[in-house]
Amino acid sequence: MLVVDRTRPTGPAGRITHVETLLLGTAWRDFGYVRVHTDQGLSGVGEITHPYRVAETAALAEAMARRHLIGADPFDTEEIWLRLYQGDFLRGGDIGGIVLSGFDQAMHDLIGKALGVPVYRLTGGACRNRVRVYANGWYNGERDPAVFAAKAKETVAKGYSALKFDPFGAGLHELSRAELRQSVELVGAVREAIGPDVDLFVEGHARFAMTTASALLRALEPFDIGWLEEPMPWTHIERYAELRARAPFPISGGEHFHNRYEYKQLFATDAVDIIQPDLSMAGGLTEVRKLAAIADTHGVMVAPHNSNSPLCTTVSVHAALGITNFKILETFDGLLEPYVFDAVRGALPVTADGHVEIPTAPGFGVELDDDVFAEHPPTHRFWNMFSAGWEKRNRT
Repeated sequence: MLVVDRTRPTGPAGRITHVETLLLGTAWRDFGYVRVHTDQGLSGVGEITHPYRVAETAALAEAMARRHLIGADPFDTEEIWLRLYQGDFLRGGDIGGIVLSGFDQAMHDLIGKALGVPVYRLTGGACRNRVRVYANGWYNGERDPAVFAAKAKETVAKGYSALKFDPFGAGLHELSRAELRQSVELVGAVREAIGPDVDLFVEGHARFAMTTASALLRALEPFDIGWLEEPMPWTHIERYAELRARAPFPISGGEHFHNRYEYKQLFATDAVDIIQPDLSMAGGLTEVRKLAAIADTHGVMVAPHNSNSPLCTTVSVHAALGITNFKILETFDGLLEPYVFDAVRGALPVTADGHVEIPTAPGFGVELDDDVFAEHPPTHRFWNMFSAGWEKRNRT
């Protein structure tokens, strides 16, 4: 099972012949992709964006493709997933999880194209007509309540019915009294600006000690937030349930976990009310469907993390359509340069009322434009969220 069997009959996609990786630079971060080709003239795409190590991720993707994919049948998604995960023995951590996720996406894209159906038809079909999304990344600039309030109103005016932001600056472990006051004022200003009918989610970026996280529960309670996301590092996962028991609103998290085995402790400790697996980090469609099913047995909702490109947004929409306990999907698409959409032609757009409509094209309906990639090479940008000024997200 951990060796490609070239004697087994293949499906209509044929066998994998070669794999390419492509990197796209933006003012925010570099996006990474795989494109997988078969001997039937088909190609499938997947996203392998790593927040800071996309070049390393692309190198591992090329190596893993040589070891585990060439000659394989894309229809054998479960076996390919296992081969990519176990076949490298040490399993690759975050970089390996992203590579596996991107390849799993590409397999589904190939299958959809071979059968002439959208990917969501392969993963349980649809249990909703469209997917609701929330906006992130809208709050670059000075951390001033009036500035954030104006930006929040502008974003809601574009049709979004839900927003998320990190108001905490470069805080780590603790917040000074002045920093806590400023952060809470930012949340209050945004809530007042958008009114009571727009969902507001607050991001913690997994960096506060228990005492600070507990203080945030009290400080944020008046603003009716939809969740507080990853308030503590996951090295303190055993304390999440304690914090959750005190919280007047849901606690969410899970973007840092890459498969069901890493999620095991999160479920076992009842750490969160909402899991946030990323389709380009948590094992692709094959694995996220399993995570959603496990979450359902715990009475937990699924709100996929997606700080990646419009390709991952598209992939996430296909997955979300068939997840019965789906809540809402993250998107940064509104802050990206127009050429990003040219690079991933066919990515699903966000509608004027903050949703993505049900797709109709075979596979994901996305093709990568090599010319655009050539015009915008990687920037190797790094934002250290523990350094002063990162939170301004200035794209220069």
